This record gives sequence, structure tokens and C-alpha cells, in this order.
Amino acid sequence: MKKHLIISVLLIQCSALSYAAENDLTIQQQYVEESQKTAQEFMQTLGKTLKTQIESSGIESAISVCKQVAPAMAAQYSNQSRTVKRVSLKPRNQSQGTPDEWERKTLEYFNQAQKDGQLPAKMEVSALEKTDAGQVFRYMKAIPTQAMCLKCHGGEQDISANLRLLLTSEYPNDLATGYSLGEVRGAISIQHILK
Repeated sequence: MKKHLIISVLLIQCSALSYAAENDLTIQQQYVEESQKTAQEFMQTLGKTLKTQIESSGIESAISVCKQVAPAMAAQYSNQSRTVKRVSLKPRNQSQGTPDEWERKTLEYFNQAQKDGQLPAKMEVSALEKTDAGQVFRYMKAIPTQAMCLKCHGGEQDISANLRLLLTSEYPNDLATGYSLGEVRGAISIQHILK
């Protein structure tokens, strides 16, 4: 009788662990889908805003979009339980774009994956992470450098002298240059605090 009881308790514990693992996967899949949608909307809206601003007011106006509009958009997509931001290993604005440890490792992974032949547009990573504040869902989607990005983020030959002066004035500690077409520029980082 004792053996039967021990086996039953073990089966119940195994079932509970299996349910918890399935539940974590279900939760993670829901957050992946929500994060993919958010990242896509954010980048499409930012891209359209940049393109419209550049066409109407010139390339110099792109700086104000990236400096003011993009952070405001990220704040709109964020709430009490979700944070949306852009991060890079070479941030232009260190106070807003410097990655934390998990983000830095993910960006390094993206860079290595690109060197190994993967396309940045298809790169994304998600994870459940336990923190002091509780369980957190993390998601990152790589941002590939597009042609219009090169005018502010490319090499010296891509950035006009006037724009270089403006960038130096607006971002004295700018690291966000020297990129080439298609290279990983950074990533959208989304963090959900789970209840």
C-alpha cells in the first residue's frame, strides 16, 4: 500500500511539473505573438514617419524623429507591465539605447548569426527569465540597416558634412555610425512583467 501511495504522489508531482512546463510554453507563445505584432507595428510606423519627414523636410529632420518621436512612440507602446525600447551595441543615445546584459548578449548573438549567413530581418529571440521582481518575458527583434538609415548611420562617405556637424551637436557621444546596408543596427526590445 505504501508503494502505491508513493507512486501516486510521484505521478501527481510529474503531472504538475508537466502542466507547469506546458503552461509556460503557452504563455510564452502568447507573448511571442503579441511582441512580434508590437515590434512590427512600431518599426513600420517609425519607418513611415522617418520617410515622410525626410521627403518633406530633408535628411536633417530625421534626427528629430529618432531623438524625439521614436522614444515617444516607445513610451506609447509601453505600459505598467510592458516596456518597449530600441537598443544597440553602438547606441546613439546612451541613456535610452544602451542594452542591459541580456540584451547585449542577444545583440552579440544576432551579430554572430549574421556573420554565419542569417538574415537580420528574420532574427528574433524570446525567453522567460526569473528576476527579483518575478517572472519576466523577454523578446528582441533585430533591426537591419536600410538604405535610408545609411545617411545618418553609415560610413563617413554616406553622411554629409552638414549632417555630421548636426549629429555631433545633438549626440556628442554618438557611437551609431559605420554601418553598412543590411547589417544589424540594433533591436527592438520588449519586456513583459508576468503576473
